[in-house]
Amino acid sequence: MNAEASLLTARARVHAALGEPARLAIVDALTLGDASPGEIAADLAMPTNLVAHHVKVLQEAGLLVRTRSEGDRRRTYLRLVPGVLSSLTAPRLDSAERVVFVCTHNSARSQLAAALWRDRVGGPVASAGTIPAQRVHPRAVRVAHEHGLALDPAGTHHIDDVVGAGDLVIAVCDNAHEDLTGPIRPRLHWSVPDPARVDTDEAFEAAYTDLADRIDRVAPTLNPGADHG
Repeated sequence: MNAEASLLTARARVHAALGEPARLAIVDALTLGDASPGEIAADLAMPTNLVAHHVKVLQEAGLLVRTRSEGDRRRTYLRLVPGVLSSLTAPRLDSAERVVFVCTHNSARSQLAAALWRDRVGGPVASAGTIPAQRVHPRAVRVAHEHGLALDPAGTHHIDDVVGAGDLVIAVCDNAHEDLTGPIRPRLHWSVPDPARVDTDEAFEAAYTDLADRIDRVAPTLNPGADHG
Protein backbone atom coordinates (compact mmCIF):
# COMPACT_ATOMS: atom_id res chain seq x y z
CA MET A 1 0.00 0.00 0.00
CA ASN A 2 1.45 3.37 -1.01
CA ALA A 3 1.64 6.39 1.28
CA GLU A 4 -1.47 8.04 -0.19
CA ALA A 5 -3.55 4.89 0.23
CA SER A 6 -2.27 4.47 3.79
CA LEU A 7 -3.29 8.04 4.62
CA LEU A 8 -6.78 7.47 3.20
CA THR A 9 -7.12 4.30 5.27
CA ALA A 10 -6.09 6.13 8.43
CA ARG A 11 -8.52 8.97 7.73
CA ALA A 12 -11.33 6.48 7.04
CA ARG A 13 -10.62 4.77 10.36
CA VAL A 14 -10.92 8.09 12.21
CA HIS A 15 -14.14 8.96 10.36
CA ALA A 16 -15.58 5.55 11.27
CA ALA A 17 -14.66 6.02 14.93
CA LEU A 18 -16.38 9.39 14.99
CA GLY A 19 -19.49 8.01 13.30
CA GLU A 20 -20.99 6.98 16.65
CA PRO A 21 -22.63 9.87 18.56
CA ALA A 22 -21.27 8.77 21.95
CA ARG A 23 -17.70 8.65 20.66
CA LEU A 24 -18.09 12.03 19.02
CA ALA A 25 -19.37 13.38 22.34
CA ILE A 26 -16.25 12.02 24.09
CA VAL A 27 -13.98 13.70 21.52
CA ASP A 28 -15.91 16.95 21.93
CA ALA A 29 -15.45 16.73 25.69
CA LEU A 30 -11.69 16.26 25.27
CA THR A 31 -11.21 19.01 22.69
CA LEU A 32 -10.48 21.72 25.25
CA GLY A 33 -9.04 19.66 28.09
CA ASP A 34 -8.08 16.21 29.39
CA ALA A 35 -10.35 14.05 31.57
CA SER A 36 -10.38 10.69 33.29
CA PRO A 37 -12.74 7.98 32.02
CA GLY A 38 -14.74 8.41 35.23
CA GLU A 39 -15.07 12.14 34.65
CA ILE A 40 -16.19 11.50 31.07
CA ALA A 41 -18.79 9.02 32.30
CA ALA A 42 -20.12 11.52 34.84
CA ASP A 43 -20.14 14.47 32.46
CA LEU A 44 -21.89 12.54 29.69
CA ALA A 45 -24.15 10.47 31.98
CA MET A 46 -22.79 7.32 30.36
CA PRO A 47 -22.13 3.91 32.01
CA THR A 48 -18.42 3.38 32.71
CA ASN A 49 -18.33 0.10 30.79
CA LEU A 50 -19.72 1.87 27.72
CA VAL A 51 -17.14 4.66 28.10
CA ALA A 52 -14.40 2.01 28.28
CA HIS A 53 -15.64 0.44 25.04
CA HIS A 54 -15.77 3.74 23.16
CA VAL A 55 -12.39 4.83 24.51
CA LYS A 56 -10.87 1.58 23.20
CA VAL A 57 -12.26 2.25 19.72
CA LEU A 58 -10.98 5.85 19.78
CA GLN A 59 -7.55 4.67 20.92
CA GLU A 60 -7.36 2.08 18.14
CA ALA A 61 -8.24 4.81 15.63
CA GLY A 62 -5.35 6.88 16.95
CA LEU A 63 -7.56 9.68 18.24
CA LEU A 64 -6.64 9.62 21.90
CA VAL A 65 -4.08 8.29 24.39
CA ARG A 66 -4.03 7.56 28.12
CA THR A 67 -1.54 9.19 30.47
CA ARG A 68 -0.87 8.32 34.11
CA SER A 69 -1.64 10.99 36.70
CA GLU A 70 1.44 12.46 38.34
CA GLY A 71 -0.68 12.89 41.47
CA ASP A 72 -2.80 9.81 42.08
CA ARG A 73 -0.86 7.18 40.13
CA ARG A 74 -3.95 4.94 40.08
CA ARG A 75 -5.76 7.46 37.91
CA THR A 76 -5.38 7.85 34.14
CA TYR A 77 -6.37 10.75 31.93
CA LEU A 78 -7.50 10.75 28.34
CA ARG A 79 -6.21 13.31 25.87
CA LEU A 80 -6.59 13.85 22.15
CA VAL A 81 -3.63 13.14 19.91
CA PRO A 82 -2.52 16.47 18.36
CA GLY A 83 -3.14 16.78 14.66
CA VAL A 84 -5.39 13.76 14.18
CA LEU A 85 -8.58 15.77 13.76
CA SER A 86 -6.87 18.17 11.37
CA SER A 87 -5.87 15.17 9.24
CA LEU A 88 -9.54 14.73 8.33
CA THR A 89 -9.38 17.73 6.04
CA ALA A 90 -8.71 17.36 2.32
CA PRO A 91 -5.09 16.98 1.16
CA ARG A 92 -3.19 20.20 0.56
CA LEU A 93 -2.72 21.65 -2.91
CA ASP A 94 0.74 21.99 -4.38
CA SER A 95 2.44 25.34 -4.03
CA ALA A 96 1.59 27.90 -6.71
CA GLU A 97 3.15 31.23 -7.60
CA ARG A 98 -0.25 32.74 -8.34
CA VAL A 99 -3.93 31.89 -8.47
CA VAL A 100 -5.78 32.64 -11.73
CA PHE A 101 -9.56 32.40 -11.95
CA VAL A 102 -10.97 31.85 -15.43
CA CYS A 103 -14.45 31.87 -16.95
CA THR A 104 -15.76 32.49 -20.44
CA HIS A 105 -16.11 36.26 -20.61
CA ASN A 106 -14.04 37.36 -17.58
CA SER A 107 -16.90 39.70 -16.82
CA ALA A 108 -18.41 38.38 -13.57
CA ARG A 109 -17.48 35.14 -11.83
CA SER A 110 -13.73 35.17 -12.42
CA GLN A 111 -13.58 38.88 -11.60
CA LEU A 112 -15.48 38.42 -8.34
CA ALA A 113 -13.39 35.39 -7.41
CA ALA A 114 -10.11 37.26 -7.94
CA ALA A 115 -11.36 40.23 -5.92
CA LEU A 116 -12.51 37.95 -3.11
CA TRP A 117 -9.20 36.07 -3.08
CA ARG A 118 -7.25 39.31 -2.98
CA ASP A 119 -9.32 40.52 -0.04
CA ARG A 120 -9.58 37.31 2.00
CA VAL A 121 -6.34 35.49 1.22
CA GLY A 122 -3.93 37.96 -0.33
CA GLY A 123 -0.96 37.27 -2.56
CA PRO A 124 -0.71 37.22 -6.37
CA VAL A 125 -4.05 36.62 -8.06
CA ALA A 126 -5.54 37.37 -11.48
CA SER A 127 -8.53 36.58 -13.67
CA ALA A 128 -9.04 35.92 -17.36
CA GLY A 129 -11.53 34.65 -19.92
CA THR A 130 -11.53 32.32 -22.89
CA ILE A 131 -13.63 34.84 -24.84
CA PRO A 132 -13.28 38.05 -22.81
CA ALA A 133 -16.03 40.63 -22.97
CA GLN A 134 -15.36 44.30 -23.58
CA ARG A 135 -16.22 45.20 -20.02
CA VAL A 136 -17.04 43.77 -16.61
CA HIS A 137 -20.75 43.28 -16.05
CA PRO A 138 -22.23 46.29 -14.20
CA ARG A 139 -24.02 44.04 -11.72
CA ALA A 140 -20.73 42.35 -10.85
CA VAL A 141 -19.17 45.76 -10.23
CA ARG A 142 -22.14 46.71 -8.06
CA VAL A 143 -22.08 43.51 -5.98
CA ALA A 144 -18.34 43.84 -5.46
CA HIS A 145 -18.74 47.45 -4.37
CA GLU A 146 -21.50 46.50 -1.90
CA HIS A 147 -19.08 44.07 -0.26
CA GLY A 148 -16.21 46.54 -0.13
CA LEU A 149 -14.38 45.18 -3.17
CA ALA A 150 -13.30 47.08 -6.26
CA LEU A 151 -13.53 45.87 -9.86
CA ASP A 152 -12.12 47.69 -12.88
CA PRO A 153 -15.07 47.93 -15.31
CA ALA A 154 -12.70 47.76 -18.29
CA GLY A 155 -10.28 45.21 -16.85
CA THR A 156 -11.01 42.06 -18.85
CA HIS A 157 -8.20 39.87 -20.21
CA HIS A 158 -7.71 36.86 -22.46
CA ILE A 159 -6.38 33.75 -20.81
CA ASP A 160 -3.44 33.53 -23.24
CA ASP A 161 -2.25 36.94 -22.03
CA VAL A 162 -2.50 36.07 -18.36
CA VAL A 163 -1.78 32.45 -17.46
CA GLY A 164 1.82 31.40 -17.05
CA ALA A 165 3.84 28.50 -15.70
CA GLY A 166 3.39 28.00 -11.97
CA ASP A 167 -0.15 29.40 -11.86
CA LEU A 168 -2.94 27.56 -10.08
CA VAL A 169 -5.76 27.85 -12.61
CA ILE A 170 -9.30 27.57 -11.26
CA ALA A 171 -12.18 27.45 -13.75
CA VAL A 172 -15.27 29.03 -12.22
CA CYS A 173 -17.62 28.09 -15.05
CA ASP A 174 -18.41 24.87 -16.86
CA ASN A 175 -17.64 26.18 -20.35
CA ALA A 176 -14.11 27.25 -19.46
CA HIS A 177 -13.47 23.95 -17.69
CA GLU A 178 -14.64 21.95 -20.70
CA ASP A 179 -12.99 24.15 -23.35
CA LEU A 180 -9.53 24.33 -21.79
CA THR A 181 -8.10 20.98 -22.85
CA GLY A 182 -4.76 22.19 -24.27
CA PRO A 183 -1.61 23.34 -22.46
CA ILE A 184 -3.67 25.58 -20.18
CA ARG A 185 -5.82 23.26 -18.09
CA PRO A 186 -7.63 24.18 -14.88
CA ARG A 187 -6.42 22.39 -11.77
CA LEU A 188 -9.79 22.95 -10.08
CA HIS A 189 -13.31 23.38 -11.42
CA TRP A 190 -16.03 25.29 -9.58
CA SER A 191 -19.41 24.88 -11.28
CA VAL A 192 -20.78 28.32 -10.41
CA PRO A 193 -23.98 29.19 -12.35
CA ASP A 194 -23.62 32.14 -14.72
CA PRO A 195 -25.41 35.07 -13.04
CA ALA A 196 -25.60 36.94 -16.35
CA ARG A 197 -28.04 34.33 -17.68
CA VAL A 198 -30.58 35.44 -15.08
CA ASP A 199 -29.23 38.98 -14.93
CA THR A 200 -30.65 39.98 -11.55
CA ASP A 201 -28.96 41.41 -8.49
CA GLU A 202 -29.97 38.26 -6.61
CA ALA A 203 -28.20 36.01 -9.13
CA PHE A 204 -24.97 38.00 -8.86
CA GLU A 205 -25.22 38.00 -5.07
CA ALA A 206 -25.68 34.21 -5.15
CA ALA A 207 -22.58 33.84 -7.32
CA TYR A 208 -20.64 36.04 -4.90
CA THR A 209 -21.73 33.92 -1.94
CA ASP A 210 -20.91 30.67 -3.75
CA LEU A 211 -17.42 31.90 -4.65
CA ALA A 212 -16.76 33.23 -1.15
CA ASP A 213 -17.66 29.88 0.39
CA ARG A 214 -15.43 27.97 -2.03
CA ILE A 215 -12.49 30.30 -1.45
CA ASP A 216 -12.83 29.91 2.31
CA ARG A 217 -12.70 26.13 1.85
CA VAL A 218 -9.79 26.02 -0.59
CA ALA A 219 -7.46 28.67 0.84
CA PRO A 220 -6.45 26.62 3.92
CA THR A 221 -5.47 23.66 1.71
CA LEU A 222 -2.66 25.55 0.00
CA ASN A 223 0.76 24.36 1.09
CA PRO A 224 2.66 26.77 3.39
CA GLY A 225 5.24 27.16 0.63
CA ALA A 226 2.68 28.81 -1.63
CA ASP A 227 3.17 32.56 -1.84
CA HIS A 228 -0.34 33.75 -0.98
CA GLY A 229 0.08 36.24 1.77
